[in-house]
Amino acid sequence: MSNRVTIINHGLCNLNSIARALEECGGDVEVTDNPSDFSGADRFVLPGVGSFASAMANLAAKRLDVALREEIARRDVPVLGICLGMQLLADDSVEGGHTQGLGLIPGSVVKLDPSAGERVPHMGWNSVEPTGHSRLFDGIPSSTDFYFVHSYHLRCPEASVVARTEFCGGFVSAVACNNVMAVQFHPEK
Repeated sequence: MSNRVTIINHGLCNLNSIARALEECGGDVEVTDNPSDFSGADRFVLPGVGSFASAMANLAAKRLDVALREEIARRDVPVLGICLGMQLLADDSVEGGHTQGLGLIPGSVVKLDPSAGERVPHMGWNSVEPTGHSRLFDGIPSSTDFYFVHSYHLRCPEASVVARTEFCGGFVSAVACNNVMAVQFHPEK
């Protein structure tokens, strides 16, 4: 299989560090905001930083949302969501008012609920605990630390959860549903 990885540029992304990391892993990386480029992709990465509502508006304005759904339906291409990209894959979010997401991972995005001594946004290194076997964590030891920066998290059915992180009562830090996978942290760090 070819290694053509298409990073979807919706305008609220940390593109350079992700592109470099994917190239280091052997990916032939293309960054695009043009849906017509999607047909040549072997894999997609949906990154993101910032607001859910703004990112969804940007995706819709360029019809990137429609194109991604069509590619997944047509040929079940693998997708990796990163940080806000994970949240965008959900059904909806309350951030900035109720907004529909891509609907590729069942669930809703809600605000983190801090306990005493915890601060939101959740920023910094924290351990990720896989909940079972997932190819997403092949070769990565349990309790590995990853970098987080977020104020919202995904609530989803247990069947989609592949990792959790202890903070604000615990939250889902990685999910998988068929060929759509996502992480709340920044693996490029």
